[in-house]
Amino acid sequence: MAELITVNTDGAARGNPGHAGIGAVVFDARGDILKEANKYIGEATNNVAEYNALLLGLKLAADYQASPVVFKLDSELLVKQLNGEYRVKNAALKALYVAAKKLLGEYQNVKISHVRREKNSKADELANEAIESFLAGELEVEKVIDIPSQDSLF
Repeated sequence: MAELITVNTDGAARGNPGHAGIGAVVFDARGDILKEANKYIGEATNNVAEYNALLLGLKLAADYQASPVVFKLDSELLVKQLNGEYRVKNAALKALYVAAKKLLGEYQNVKISHVRREKNSKADELANEAIESFLAGELEVEKVIDIPSQDSLF
């Protein structure tokens, strides 16, 4: 099994809801970038974008079969929801939360932690770059995962 990796993720929405982009960066134990990705996800709220960014990060991290895996997010709300401190009340977020928890369950040693925005600059840059690329006609809307209808989740 590979050594520690850290995954920073960020979602951005202009207008909240508005144009939304996501970014994720995978770092090795030395802090070197192993992989990065971004997507434009269409119109979304900031919290929906944040969850989609985490889902993208989970997909990227799966390629490395590392242990432990530390996910760093600058959304305190998501960190507290994922760590069981807050309930997920918003129906739109519940499906994303369930999908994230399912993917997190596939990791043997995983941690979700909050990081200040300035310590998440690369993921933030990627999220905003996706929005700019879409607005410039260079990117299409992409889903991170297909979320089943809420009826089949609950």
